[in-house]
Amino acid sequence: MTNILEIKDLCVEVEGQEILHDLDLVIADGEVHALLGPNGSGKTTLMMAIVGYPEYETTKGRILFNGDDIIELDITERARLGIGVSQQRPPTIAGVKLQQVLDYAVANAPQRAQEIDELVSTFQMEPFLERDINAGLSGGEIKRSELFQLLATRPRFVMMDEPDSGVDLEAMNVIGEMTNELLARNHAIRPTERRAGLIITHTGHILDYVHADRAHVMLDGYIGCSGNPRIILDQIRKYGYQECVRCELRRHRR
Repeated sequence: MTNILEIKDLCVEVEGQEILHDLDLVIADGEVHALLGPNGSGKTTLMMAIVGYPEYETTKGRILFNGDDIIELDITERARLGIGVSQQRPPTIAGVKLQQVLDYAVANAPQRAQEIDELVSTFQMEPFLERDINAGLSGGEIKRSELFQLLATRPRFVMMDEPDSGVDLEAMNVIGEMTNELLARNHAIRPTERRAGLIITHTGHILDYVHADRAHVMLDGYIGCSGNPRIILDQIRKYGYQECVRCELRRHRR
């Protein structure tokens, strides 16, 4: 199995302050990883560095995507390689409607026109089509719109930042369904084959709906531990992230 993402010794600064410290992460093609951690631990910074937002300056290390170092590529070039992202708080895009995004997706892949129409119907996106992107939408509706744009464009590698944050139970069911559809490559031919992804979550609620192959806990800009997602999440729910901190301190003292 080849690795779609390899991060080696990554250090990232924001406004002159180092947020990520010598971070390593490997995600194999077809695997979905969960990145857990308390607020302010650096989860979103890692995602932004992978995407290539200019405010997040890589000062050391490498980011390999499909074997190629992408550190010198800008955000547009990385998107063209197939890196897609759903942000926690995306901006409103005045003058751009969701239907225009779908039209662009179909123009680049006309064979997908029927599939996209079916997805619009399945996830009841019709009321969103003629509205400016994210304009006047609730938090849950914005997350649905963000995920649907990824469904329309089908990037090779997807990252979702807190898809379960501030979402009620009913909306969470829909977001879980959309996420599973997004991660599926082709249910009809290979139902167990999935698109690679990284799901960032503080609460872990999304993992009640979406299977992750591996989980990582981020603490103060480091990945403290990695392992079975269910075991790690159960420990966090039982003892909180403070126990992760104590565990990490005990490990370093040995």
